Amino acid sequence: MKHRFFAEFLGTFILVFAGTGAIVVNEISDGVIGHAGIALTFGLVVAAMIYTFGDVSGAHLNPAVSIGFVLAGRLPAADLFGYIASQMLGALCASGMLKLLFPKTESLGMTLPSGGVSQSFFLEIILTAIMMLTILSVSYGAKEKGITAAIAIGSVVGLEAMFAGPISGASMNPARSLGPALVSGNFTHIWLYPVATVLGAILAIPLYRFSHQTEIPS
Repeated sequence: MKHRFFAEFLGTFILVFAGTGAIVVNEISDGVIGHAGIALTFGLVVAAMIYTFGDVSGAHLNPAVSIGFVLAGRLPAADLFGYIASQMLGALCASGMLKLLFPKTESLGMTLPSGGVSQSFFLEIILTAIMMLTILSVSYGAKEKGITAAIAIGSVVGLEAMFAGPISGASMNPARSLGPALVSGNFTHIWLYPVATVLGAILAIPLYRFSHQTEIPS
C-alpha cells in the first residue's frame, strides 16, 4: 500500500510540476511555449505517468478520478483517503518547488475562469466527465486496451486543454488546481474546480454504464 501511495504522490508531483511549470515558463519567456505547447505538455506527462505508475497504483493522479473509481467499484473506499492525501501532497510539493525555482511568478499556473464562473463550472463538469468516461473505457478489458490506455487518456487531456484551457483552465483535476492556489495564496473561485471536477467524474459512471450497456467490472 505504501508503494501505491508513493506512486500517486510522485506521479502527481511530476504532472503538476511539468504541466503548471510549462505555464510558468511560458509566462516568463514571452510566450515561447504557447498555448498548444502547454496543452501538449499536460497530455504527454499524463500519458508518461500512466506508463510509469499504472501497474503500481493505477496512476489516478487526480482526486476526482479516485472518487470516481471508488463509486465505480474499482478502488476500495478504505484506500480513498490515502490516494487523495498523496495526490494533494504531490501537487503542493510541485507548486512549492516551482515557487522556489521561479520566485517572481505569482500565478504558479493556477486555474481561473476567464469569463463567467458558471460557464467555467459547467465546462469543467463536461470536460471531467469526458475524461473519466475515457478512463473507465480503456482501463480494463482486452490487453490492447491496457497497452493503449496511456495514449487515449493523455490524448483526451491534451485535446481538452487545447480547446478549453483559455476559458476555464481545463483543470479536470482538483489537485492540479488546489496546489498552485494554496501555495500562491490566491483563493479566487477556489471552490469551483474541486466541486465541478468531482461532479464530472461522478456523471461519467452512468454515462459509461448506459453507453456500454454493462455494469462496470470491479
